Amino acid sequence: MSAAALPIEQKLGLAAWAALATLQLLWHGWLQPSQSLPVAAVLAITVVPLLLPLAALRQPRRALLWVGILALFYFCHGVAEAWSAPAERALALAEIALTLLLIGALGAGVRRPRR
Repeated sequence: MSAAALPIEQKLGLAAWAALATLQLLWHGWLQPSQSLPVAAVLAITVVPLLLPLAALRQPRRALLWVGILALFYFCHGVAEAWSAPAERALALAEIALTLLLIGALGAGVRRPRR
C-alpha cells in the first residue's frame, strides 16, 4: 500500500511515531543527556523499541498497533518526568502530546462494524 493510499489517521499516526522517535533522540541524546548512564544505553532503551515496529511497516495498521502499545510506556514516562523533573517538563509534555496523538490516531482508524 502506498503512502498516498493511506487514510489520514494512519498518516497522522505515522507522523506522530516519527516525531516521538525524533523527540527521544533529541531529548536523551542531545538536549538532556543522562548524567548517570551512558548516552548509548539510554538511547537503546528509549529509541530502539520505537524502531522495532518498522519490521511491520508493510502493514501500517499492524505497525501502528505495536507502536500504540509501546506508546503507553512513553506516556507513563512523560507523566513521571513532567511531575518530577521541572527542567525537562516541556520535553515531557511534548512526549505526552505525541503519545496521545498516536493513540488517538490508532483509535480513529478502528472501523466500526456496520449494523
